[in-house]
Amino acid sequence: MDFKPLDPKGKLYLIPTRLGDDVPLEVLPISIKKVLEQVNHYIVENEKPARRFIKKVSPSKSQRALVINTVNKYTDVSEIPGYLTPCLNGESIGLLSDAGCPGIADPGAEVVRIAHEKGIQVTPLVGPSSILLAMMSSGMNGQNFTFNGYLPIDKNERKSTIKLLEKTSLEKNQAQVFIETPYRNDKMFADLKSILHASTRLCIATDITLTTEFIAAKTVEEWQKEEVDLHKRPTIYIIQRDQ
Repeated sequence: MDFKPLDPKGKLYLIPTRLGDDVPLEVLPISIKKVLEQVNHYIVENEKPARRFIKKVSPSKSQRALVINTVNKYTDVSEIPGYLTPCLNGESIGLLSDAGCPGIADPGAEVVRIAHEKGIQVTPLVGPSSILLAMMSSGMNGQNFTFNGYLPIDKNERKSTIKLLEKTSLEKNQAQVFIETPYRNDKMFADLKSILHASTRLCIATDITLTTEFIAAKTVEEWQKEEVDLHKRPTIYIIQRDQ
């Protein structure tokens, strides 16, 4: 009987991290701890948070043994293929974001793309995604939604974009998901309340999985009567207009 030879390449593990400073194994499966204990090569968004996370989950792991490369907005894309060399030599690599799932609203997607081109097995691990957790808890259309990333900073462009998202939501029966830099959250919240139609539903999902978690979905008219402190708190926004 002929057996297909095993692929000598290592794997690229996509390792979710916490969404904040909570106890790791309260929100992460034990499988992540097992992978962290086996893998010494990492591609991360920022080195210090990555080392802190690994140490928190696996205190006995040698930090000196870790080989870490960073991929963020300052990285020269031409360097990334070289970061995957350990996989080609039979050693697995872990890909880590600063928070949540690598590759989702995260520069790690480029690493995954190159791994596929090189024939490296990509293995995603289970963990928290603020985008999906917000959608789950919003009561909006989980069958049809779009993640739009960050909206424009310019006041006029932002206003036009918010109106366009609302129009698209109505026309396509589609929930529109987006994020904002945490220190601009209060301004974003104020803009949404002043720009959106009174009957449009707005979900605010803040500090997901943390002890300070706040998730609420109301019409804009209802939100106009409330003030919520979102300053420097990671927040997901979801809007949907039904009529």
